[in-house]
Amino acid sequence: LVIAEEISLGQLVQFNAYLMMLTWPMMALGWVINLVQRGSASMGRLLEILEQVPKIKDSEQTQDISVLEGEIEFKNVSFAYDEKVILKNINLKIPKGITIGITGPIGSGKSTLVNLIPRLLELRQGSLTIDGMEIKTIPLKVLRKNIGYVPQETFLFSESLKENIIYGLEDFDEAKLRRAVSISALDDEIERFSQRYETPVGERGVTLSGGQKQRTAISRAIIREPKILILDDAFSSVDVHTEEKILRQLRKFRKRRTCILVAHRISTIHDADLIVVLKDGEIVEQGTHKELVAKRGIYTNMYRQQRLREELEKIA
Repeated sequence: LVIAEEISLGQLVQFNAYLMMLTWPMMALGWVINLVQRGSASMGRLLEILEQVPKIKDSEQTQDISVLEGEIEFKNVSFAYDEKVILKNINLKIPKGITIGITGPIGSGKSTLVNLIPRLLELRQGSLTIDGMEIKTIPLKVLRKNIGYVPQETFLFSESLKENIIYGLEDFDEAKLRRAVSISALDDEIERFSQRYETPVGERGVTLSGGQKQRTAISRAIIREPKILILDDAFSSVDVHTEEKILRQLRKFRKRRTCILVAHRISTIHDADLIVVLKDGEIVEQGTHKELVAKRGIYTNMYRQQRLREELEKIA
């Protein structure tokens, strides 16, 4: 067309420029459509979560309270997952301010028992009271505010170490943060981190060791200064010497608090005021460490096996 002098060279250049301006939006349209489809699918999955109604919620008979003292009592409590019975007729009274250790073989119902206290599981059979009040009559917000809970599986957010410890707190001070970290024996390691408390932990705490993750979770529970502290196998990834240090620090913290230690290691619970042994969902033994060793039952066998294992590890 330029040669035929039907259009000028400038018009050709202008036409090509406009053509390029139209080409990119047409190419981008496919990308945008794909993005919208993916976003729509993600939004659908998100809405499924947001629209779910919690199975465990406040009852109509909730009481007007704000603080708990920490006395816990199980009466004829049984629990089953579908058809599998986990707990059978549990009767146990935990006076406020004491430390109780719960141990037993794997699958004996230890975690299920303590998960009933913050209502992570709903009680279906029997009675569970705190300070004499049926647990369903205590507002969920009040119940969980007064309980510090460290589960077996530690969940950390992709934030800084500090943000993970103070997560959910409306206000806090640095003194409480440092105290919580000191009790959980994490302070020395934080000082070695280049960014200290601002150290990013990565998705699910990928940059931390198993023991560091557990101690971060312990710090998160302690900083809340709860009336009831539940540590569910919270030292499984911590070495024995660090565990001893944490337990020494916890002795001061747990005064006037109800502390529940769930553990396989006898060393974790041997100083508890009361030790409960579960087997196949039933309480088979209970007493102090000294009393249980004298009974020469399940607890004694567990204790001897662990002592033997420790001696063999020292020799190796």
